[in-house]
Amino acid sequence: MLVTSRETRRWVTPKGGRMAGKTDAESAAQEALEEAGIEGRITEAPIGTFRYLKVLKRRASRWCVVAIHALEVRFEHPVWQEQAERDRVWMSAEQAAACVSEPDLAEIIRAYQP
Repeated sequence: MLVTSRETRRWVTPKGGRMAGKTDAESAAQEALEEAGIEGRITEAPIGTFRYLKVLKRRASRWCVVAIHALEVRFEHPVWQEQAERDRVWMSAEQAAACVSEPDLAEIIRAYQP
């Protein structure tokens, strides 16, 4: 599943910053719930990492490193927190890899074997 980013509307994986009191995997699961309305079992270890240039409205752009955790979706909410700000779509791994802008993320998606 991919979601659209809020500002540029490009296709991305749910992602966010680290959260106090949560592991990286728990933070990733929380972001998936907020951004895509999905819940399930998440891998503790990341399946890959990539860098991207985050374009900020009122500040200089900055490079971010993202760790990708796989989520075995067990429940998809019909209504979720960021529904008004994002679209979500299920697609094949090959379609998802073709839709994302970051080449390293596309490679992670193509290489992932559940």
